[in-house]
Amino acid sequence: PTSDDTPEVLNRALSNLSSRWKNWWVRGILTLAMITFFFIIIYLGPMVLMMIVMCVQIKCFHEIITIGYNVYHSYDLPWFRTLSWYFLLCVNYFFYGETVTDYFFTLVQREEPLRILSKYHRFISFALYLTGFCMFVLSLVKKHYRLQFYMFGWTHVTLLIVVTQSHLIIHNLFEGMIWFIVPISCVICNDIMAYMFGFFFGRTPLIKLSPKKTWEGFIGGFFATVLFGLLLSYVMSGYRCFTCPVEFNNDTNSFTVDCEPSELFQLQEYNIPVVLQSIVGWKTVRMYPFQIHSIALSTFASLIGPFGGFFASGFKRAFKIKDFANTIPGHGGIMDRFDCQYLMATFVNVYIASFIRGPNPSKLIQQFLTLRPDQQLHIFNTLKAHLVDKGML
Repeated sequence: PTSDDTPEVLNRALSNLSSRWKNWWVRGILTLAMITFFFIIIYLGPMVLMMIVMCVQIKCFHEIITIGYNVYHSYDLPWFRTLSWYFLLCVNYFFYGETVTDYFFTLVQREEPLRILSKYHRFISFALYLTGFCMFVLSLVKKHYRLQFYMFGWTHVTLLIVVTQSHLIIHNLFEGMIWFIVPISCVICNDIMAYMFGFFFGRTPLIKLSPKKTWEGFIGGFFATVLFGLLLSYVMSGYRCFTCPVEFNNDTNSFTVDCEPSELFQLQEYNIPVVLQSIVGWKTVRMYPFQIHSIALSTFASLIGPFGGFFASGFKRAFKIKDFANTIPGHGGIMDRFDCQYLMATFVNVYIASFIRGPNPSKLIQQFLTLRPDQQLHIFNTLKAHLVDKGML
């Protein structure tokens, strides 16, 4: 059964409206509140953003696991709630340990305990997971075999969906806050504009899994999101705090986002196709190369991103629930708001790896300096011989 989780203040203020318009105002007011909160955490910097991602991940995991407990009536399973959270801890230890080793290599090498943990990180991670696996096997009881394996699978699929994707969000953030903010903002914009176009102009149902989704909202959201992505990218590309990679400064022991902007964030002049020159009246246009990439990001957020929401709708229909939780009035649970974001995070990470990121000389030098002197000398002589053959020395 569903219950009205709208705050009493809003209930009284909107009591004279129909349920359709009341829902519109509730969603609108709380959406503005969430956007304001989003701006605040961006202002507070990358460390706060990473902490927020971690909190969102934990809350999403809790919502999905709780549904599993309710659906399978598994409250009496021995140790299973404890094991679910233990596996979450193990997986986070593995992923964040890999991230720390990768991005804070010099810090890790400088501190003896961190160096030891880094060297044996994967073995420690496997040992932790193996401990949980053995605990699960020892907890098996005859009358609950099938149910226990159901929940074991449920936990691991949840970890795959939630923890892996949130880890990719952190990786995107380290490439520069613009790679974090623009994709997330495009998904938010598409969600809002598809709802707005669907609310005012929607007539044609889009998909049976979500009866309220319409083709008018889907198409209107697409064009609005592409335009929004271009404008937001233009504004953000001019600020180093958004475009520079997030790096750890060993001298100050803090994060820095200061660098010389790459070619992606320097204005370039592009020729407009002849067909469009007569329409717009220009022959060339000055724009940032990142704006071209933003078209790909906003297109994915508009055309493929919603399928994350459709997947979540199918999941909820399969288990006959309206929302993942009642955390946000008018919106449902945290997972209801982030179902598309996780799919977007994976795309952005793959996109950066495929079309943006190149070899990183600074990381290569960091690793080179940790080698033994004889190994360093061997690499130096090999590189010198190669450069002499190329005629560069």
